[in-house]
Amino acid sequence: MQENAFVRTIASDTSAIPEVSACLNTLMRASGFPEDDILDTQLAVEEAITNIIMHGYINGEGAITVSGRAGDGTVEVRLEDRAGPFDPLSIPEPDLAGDRKIGGLGIFLIRQVMDDVRYRFEDGKNILVLTKRKTA
Repeated sequence: MQENAFVRTIASDTSAIPEVSACLNTLMRASGFPEDDILDTQLAVEEAITNIIMHGYINGEGAITVSGRAGDGTVEVRLEDRAGPFDPLSIPEPDLAGDRKIGGLGIFLIRQVMDDVRYRFEDGKNILVLTKRKTA
């Protein structure tokens, strides 16, 4: 039987990201996603987790629950954390022209590589849902 879902709760430490990437790889390969879709999704999830760790849990440790499920030609990844409320979709598109500081493109990148990005704050949790449709 092919795995079509996973749930992992990780510490707010970037060393946990490879475990999540491996789960995504297994899930998406089993569901027939092409390599580019897998890499895009891994990149978006890595950026989202890094943002939660670096900006959300800046004053202490916390946990991040990552769940993924695939079906009907899509994969959906849900990230939940209990850091302070933060809607990444409220960040305006960056000005890519001219001189700019290093960094600050993570949310822009997530929006570019994923087909749908949704956010809500519910029951004291940030919930970010990233969706990728399988390309032909």
